[in-house]
Amino acid sequence: MEQKKKQLVVGVLAHVDSGKTTLSEALLYRAGSIRRLGRVDHQDAFLDTDSLERSRGITIFSKQAIFDQGDTRVTLLDTPGHVDFSTEMERTLQVLDYAILVISGTDGVQSHTETLWRLLRRYHIPTFLFINKMDLPNEGKESLLARLSRSLGEGFVDFGASPAARDEALALCDEHLMVCYLEQGEIGREEIVTAIARRHVFPCWFGSALKLEGVDAFLAGLEDYTRPAPAREAFGAKVFKISQDDQGARLTWLRVTGGTLKVKALLTGEAGGEPWAEKANQLRLYSGAKYTLAEEVGPGGVCAVTGLTKSWPGEGLGAERDSELPVLEPVLNYQVLLPEGADVHAALAALHRLEEEEPQLHVVWNEALGQIHVQLMGEIQLEILKSLLERRFNLSVEFGQGGILYKETITQPVEGVGHYEPLRHYAEVHLKLEPLPRGSGMQFDTDCREEVLDRNWQRLVLTHLEEKQHLGVLTGAPLTDVKITLIAGRAHLKHTEGGDFRQATYRAVRQGLMLTKSILLEPWYRFRLVLPAENLGRAMNDIQRAEGSFDPPGAEGELAVLEGVAPVSTLRGYPVEVAGYTHGRGRMALALEGYRPCHNAEEVIAAAEYEPQRDLDNTPDSVFCAHGAGFVVSWDKVREYMHVDSGYGRAQRPEAEAPARPQASRAAAYRATLEEDAELMKIFERTYGPIKRDPMAALRPVKKERPDFDAQQWEIKPEYLLVDGYNIIFAWDELKALAAENLESARKKLMDILCNYQGFKKCVLILVFDAYRVPGSPGVVEQYHNIHVVYTREAETADMYIERVTHEIGKERRVRVATSDGMEQLIILGHGAMRLSARMFREEVDEVEREIRRLVQQES
Repeated sequence: MEQKKKQLVVGVLAHVDSGKTTLSEALLYRAGSIRRLGRVDHQDAFLDTDSLERSRGITIFSKQAIFDQGDTRVTLLDTPGHVDFSTEMERTLQVLDYAILVISGTDGVQSHTETLWRLLRRYHIPTFLFINKMDLPNEGKESLLARLSRSLGEGFVDFGASPAARDEALALCDEHLMVCYLEQGEIGREEIVTAIARRHVFPCWFGSALKLEGVDAFLAGLEDYTRPAPAREAFGAKVFKISQDDQGARLTWLRVTGGTLKVKALLTGEAGGEPWAEKANQLRLYSGAKYTLAEEVGPGGVCAVTGLTKSWPGEGLGAERDSELPVLEPVLNYQVLLPEGADVHAALAALHRLEEEEPQLHVVWNEALGQIHVQLMGEIQLEILKSLLERRFNLSVEFGQGGILYKETITQPVEGVGHYEPLRHYAEVHLKLEPLPRGSGMQFDTDCREEVLDRNWQRLVLTHLEEKQHLGVLTGAPLTDVKITLIAGRAHLKHTEGGDFRQATYRAVRQGLMLTKSILLEPWYRFRLVLPAENLGRAMNDIQRAEGSFDPPGAEGELAVLEGVAPVSTLRGYPVEVAGYTHGRGRMALALEGYRPCHNAEEVIAAAEYEPQRDLDNTPDSVFCAHGAGFVVSWDKVREYMHVDSGYGRAQRPEAEAPARPQASRAAAYRATLEEDAELMKIFERTYGPIKRDPMAALRPVKKERPDFDAQQWEIKPEYLLVDGYNIIFAWDELKALAAENLESARKKLMDILCNYQGFKKCVLILVFDAYRVPGSPGVVEQYHNIHVVYTREAETADMYIERVTHEIGKERRVRVATSDGMEQLIILGHGAMRLSARMFREEVDEVEREIRRLVQQES
């Protein structure tokens, strides 16, 4: 029986012109996947399958190829290197096991290389490096390694060196490797593989892809020092790209992360808030422009699926979660100029088709002006867009002069209040807006007690916060680097509808922005300018006039090097200018640095002529009701009319300075919970009728008669604790933050926490996770150390499972359920169980962990 090969998905990344596609070609050739070497400059490279790529000599679209190296099967994904197509590259990172970063030995670390490195660090992708073009004049291996360490950090090791020299360098990268080296005199393969997977070590090979030098050693290293990603049993897949084939069929590119994807399988997902269910008609395994059809694809496999019309890049299928929003965003805005007589709606439809394939190509329809605008990364991307529209849709367009995409943020925290109460409607929302560090984007959270606002309404507010791109009040530019937290609110028992909270939420955001101080942000480039020394003075003067800054000049042979940052608005056309005044001897590389305060904010704000109070789609005013009619209250008067006092900004009361003893406060909290349960019990019985069994019976001691013993014997029935896994994960801050990086890690962390808890409490603990979106899942119950872990079956949520189990075992057992889902709490209360909110459960777990530490310290 043939041994199953190790499956790896490996991406190739580089700054443009570093030889990335040439290395991909060399790897495929030496692995025996292709019979002859193509070249980018000859326009016959195996992975440059598009005519636009061959004519321009750059990679525009990510490509796939498959090759075998020993017992390893590698799916190679070649990604674009030009900064204008960085979003295509970033989407590919979501499905990689390992990355190959190609560095030019003649150019070293470029500005865009640093951007790539930041993304690899963010997505935590283990990385191998191939330092290319070593056949050309360069500064030498040691100097290049030193430059890598200065620019990107520690951990770079020459794996082409002797074993002794390599192990000595490895020992300096990781404490565990140091221990191995000191105890054994060498470092084993498994220790090296683990250190690479943890991104403590970055193996480097030197060579020339064009001359096939160092390629065989690199392939051998890729096989020896990698391991496959763990795969879950339940089906899961991550979509990373949408494209179309030569016949116009829509292709959904995905990586299977668990289970098996079979042809004709029914896949489900959600697009635009609407669920979809479609069949996977074909599973195509591409290698270059050609493909083979597969009957099924297992974990680690990458394929293109036909038959899906609603899927989108970043979508998680089955048990896989959706991806976070990409870091890289467009910074330029252009008006689309259609030829006379052209159908504007047909053009808009064509652009939306391309937007589907490239989500960071933002297409905006200005209905008031009847104009189409596109937002993208740079002018090369603009030229490619023009070519695609003409080739695929026979649509010839031009573009107006590009503008800068500004953003806005705030500098001070503030409470925003929104109230929406026309006749027979009611909602009030209080939000805390806080500034975040640059590059943080928008973050949303809730810090509101459920007795103030029910959990269901809180979730709805968060949904409305996340679904909208919030605009600033200076120019109407998108808001960024702000955390918005729900701190209070109110609903009406009869008159509140979901849309009421949407209105109140949007108004609260805008009212807060009107009260606080905002600043305008603009995108900045990081540049690297290499030019003759005699032109250095002019370049430095130009950069200063462009409101930029730079480090002390360096040297690269006979050429001068200038590195620094400057606004995109002032530096956009400067690379062409450099080529002109240096007569082609100078070159400038640009990479997006992020957003910084705008250098000419007053001028931009004045030109925008934006009046936030006249923006009726984003009004800061609120609507209140009196004498049966609604009336509008201006944003600066809302606090005089609001119905809820959140307490935000109120000075701390003197009596609050001396906190109660922990045990006393816990006892008080427990008594409060019992009182709330009693009140909820009354509400439940008024609504649904009396409960036939005593929900408190399981808590009382049971008398047991024994013939050989006259005295009374009392025994306490064992306690069952059911935990709603995902509810707890997203309610506890540390687990929520971990889930944002890796949901599997958050699950594992929670399971470990509960194992300690169970060992101390000696209860029967059942941890329940939703798997209801997994097609065909029969449900799984696993034993994880001393706790039971349940993954529900298809179409069964964790709520449903907990309600069913509570109903069965609550008759004779003490049952508690840890969840903050208000509706679920009410239902399990009716089944005779006791509720435990996520916050109170956190306090209980913390107390157990403190007690465990105290006992351990006593024993030691």
